[in-house]
Amino acid sequence: MPSDLFDHERLKVDQEALRFVAWVAPIVDELPPKVAARDQLERASTGVVLNLAEGNGKRSPLDRCRYFDIARGSGVESAACLDVLVARKKLSSEIANEGKAMLLPIVSMTAGLIAHFEQRRVEEKQAAYDVAALGAEKE
Repeated sequence: MPSDLFDHERLKVDQEALRFVAWVAPIVDELPPKVAARDQLERASTGVVLNLAEGNGKRSPLDRCRYFDIARGSGVESAACLDVLVARKKLSSEIANEGKAMLLPIVSMTAGLIAHFEQRRVEEKQAAYDVAALGAEKE
């Protein structure tokens, strides 16, 4: 792998998400513009890639998790869009299943990133709250 890559480009999940975007592009292009799931599928599939990149660029584990969670949600949304297209007879179930088979590992890998960075969150133990002690400090 070349050394002059952005951090997100080193992620296998980013490469797989881009592969899905490339796979779904001709499907989106062939759908009539008035089909609502068309635009939603285009936004959701793109959202996976963009949120992975933005999340991986964040320094705070909490921020990373937030963007990775949005990316995961966009992956699930992409799968739901494929289901809607099948239900509306705009896409065959075989093609939808092919796309969903690509999305499942993307969603799983993104969930793994979330789990990894959630464990790295820095938290402070909550101090005991003692009203009586607070009043004594003022005197």
